[in-house]
Amino acid sequence: MEMGLGGLKVLVTAGAGGIGLEVARAFVEEGARVHVCDVDREALAALPPDIGATHADVASREDVARLFAEATATLGGLDCLVNNAGTAGPTGRVEEIDPEDWDRTLDICLTGQFNCVRLAVPLLRASANPSIVNLSSAAGRFGFPLRTPYAAAKWAVVGFTKSLSRELGGDGIRVNAVLPGIVAGDRQRRVLEAKAQQRGIGFSEMEGAAFAAASIKDYVTARQLADQILFLASARGKTISGQALAVDGDLQMLT
Repeated sequence: MEMGLGGLKVLVTAGAGGIGLEVARAFVEEGARVHVCDVDREALAALPPDIGATHADVASREDVARLFAEATATLGGLDCLVNNAGTAGPTGRVEEIDPEDWDRTLDICLTGQFNCVRLAVPLLRASANPSIVNLSSAAGRFGFPLRTPYAAAKWAVVGFTKSLSRELGGDGIRVNAVLPGIVAGDRQRRVLEAKAQQRGIGFSEMEGAAFAAASIKDYVTARQLADQILFLASARGKTISGQALAVDGDLQMLT
């Protein structure tokens, strides 16, 4: 299906690996112009030449200001911001969590999105097809025991998204959140391993418990998430805004 994304100017945070890299590649395949940021210098160096890159931590406003200066110089404007940067945060009971780990999780997963949006909006107002896609999580709609910092941040992303949609709708800027479920990859494996250790059970048992609450008992792929994001950024998604769109195999709870 032709998405009509040729020439679209896209910025993807944490775009040198994982979901972000798949999103960046998918946009490039559709003819979009893409710039990414990441904290991993080696991953940035390995990117193909058709993806612009900046070393930046979204939790740092100084880094984000530099990111936007470099991205807009490369792209010549902005049509779509994909707020993908995040961190899994700590696993543990709330009384055991280091306050610095709490702060860092919210700084990256929530405040990092604010840091980018506040600089993106003036640029998006000049676009003929402006959109923002914020990555939340299934943890942004369910309680998530032993993962309170992450869940708190991801619930907040949904509220941030819905508020932005109301605020920016008059400018024609669409704002949506995508809520991935259990995503295939090393990060998800580390999360399940940490929870298995916390509960004193094996990885297979923890994995089975995670999928027990899903109708479709399979991992979500980064490409499936990228496809959803591309649709939201395309003209085909012109009237979709303020939504928290789950891509999670119909999860009913998190364990």
